Amino acid sequence: MPSIAAQPYEYDLPTDSEVALIVIDMQRDFLELGGFGAALGNDVNLAQAIVPTVKQLLEGCRSLNLPIFHTQEGHQPDLSDCPKSKLKRGKGNLTIGDQGKLGRILVLGEPGNEIIPELAPLPGEILIPKPGKGAFYNTDR
Repeated sequence: MPSIAAQPYEYDLPTDSEVALIVIDMQRDFLELGGFGAALGNDVNLAQAIVPTVKQLLEGCRSLNLPIFHTQEGHQPDLSDCPKSKLKRGKGNLTIGDQGKLGRILVLGEPGNEIIPELAPLPGEILIPKPGKGAFYNTDR
């Protein structure tokens, strides 16, 4: 039975059902200085601490040829899919759509909206852009 290294013990993958990995919002805007997370006052170093673990899990699932999905929170350049309440959230100097050090904050296609290189999707892995926190709300998939 294939397993994935985990704590406190290895996780045995079920063999009688389909298993997939979903990697959620591992974007530069959330994990790097100059992104939205930092603009909100978050310590992105704390968020970055999970990256090696996610990378190990991702590599393990890839080695088992499991389906892999990545989500990416972001909005259309005109912000037409961003609720007004979300635009007003937070007390940072920058908000969604503003120009930041990594491009426009949480806007699809901007450098800060990209998945970090260490966890970037490979060909055949599905990237699901989404306009909110929910991984499957209002997506095109």
